[in-house]
Amino acid sequence: MEKLNGLRCRECGRHYPAAPVHVCEFCFGPLEVDYRYDALKGVVTRESIATGPPSMWRYKDLLPIDGDIAVGHHVGFTPLIRARNLADELGCREVWVKNDSVCHPSWSFKDRVVAVAVTKAREFGFDTVACASTGNLANSVAAHAAEGRLKSYIFIPADLEQGKVIATLVYSPTLVAVHGTYDEVNRLCSEIADKYRWAFVNVNFRPYYSEGSKSYGFEIVEQLGWRTPAHIVVPCAGGSLITKIWKALKELKILGLLDERLKTKMHAAQALGCGPIVTMIKNDTDVLVPVRPNTIAKSLAIGNPADGYYAYKTTKESGGSGEHATDEEIVEGMLLLARTEGIFTETAGGVTVAAARKLIERGVIPRDESIVICITGNGLKTPDALQDRLDAHVKINPSLSAFDRALADLKSQTT
Repeated sequence: MEKLNGLRCRECGRHYPAAPVHVCEFCFGPLEVDYRYDALKGVVTRESIATGPPSMWRYKDLLPIDGDIAVGHHVGFTPLIRARNLADELGCREVWVKNDSVCHPSWSFKDRVVAVAVTKAREFGFDTVACASTGNLANSVAAHAAEGRLKSYIFIPADLEQGKVIATLVYSPTLVAVHGTYDEVNRLCSEIADKYRWAFVNVNFRPYYSEGSKSYGFEIVEQLGWRTPAHIVVPCAGGSLITKIWKALKELKILGLLDERLKTKMHAAQALGCGPIVTMIKNDTDVLVPVRPNTIAKSLAIGNPADGYYAYKTTKESGGSGEHATDEEIVEGMLLLARTEGIFTETAGGVTVAAARKLIERGVIPRDESIVICITGNGLKTPDALQDRLDAHVKINPSLSAFDRALADLKSQTT
């Protein structure tokens, strides 16, 4: 089955053959994968998907891979959890948590995009992969490069959380810490990608890389019994994830896999200290004003997001919205999800929970409609954010009498 036409410019519509390029040479617009939906219709069915592996690769026919899967055979198909306790706390009827904090192997949704990018890099004959990252992508590229026996170069801001640095170094990449913001790191990587024949997953391989995020949206629909939720709240860094979840829903509709009309509203969540996409949404403007990040949510700290304009367009097209979260609200969101559902998310998840809560309180998301909250990374990556908020409740000597006294004190404090 010939499923790909190659690449297409998202702005001027010019077509390109499949290659490791990401920018239109005529208008400098971003390129994206162009599918032959007529060839896929009737071939990709609910039944064909159900017979696939319990991973993101059950949707391989809807991803830009022509040959065999090279890495990440067990990525994806993460739990979609009916969050009844969280729903009670928020006063809502139906809340779901799509939990990519347990995505294999590096505990974030980035494993989806990297598995696609590295597999495509192998198809094109590359022996070295690379990335610019705020942390989660670094972990994933290093892990998949190790699995694929490829060399890897990982570029990160020098002030990244130590947990994410260690979780990258363990895979033995070449790690380059840059004294600057992510946007400065990304600009440097664009220059390096022009000079060296490396597969930069989020530069020259970006059209293929970003397609992996569609699997997140496919899974939500399949796990809901082939229905779409009324609302999906998505954390935004570069802005690609929210656009690709929306693209996934539209593709399922095009292929006749949805019985109902597409009514889902997409909502963007960002930190107040780095929220240019949400600012666009709130000001109802398609002009993105870059910012210098200042937030504990470092995995979302991209001040000049590559897909910011398209993220804004996604919320407009779907009838959705956006909301900021302060650093204090981010921490409260992390604690709320842990306390109600037993899910420990990183700061990005705290942003999503906090933004969802504010959208519900404002009435933007009605309490009687179905809501999916996207959790994209594990809390063990960013424990420092909670260090000042958590401590042992009781400290005693190792004796029963000491515990009895402490227990009596605790009970008196709660009465």
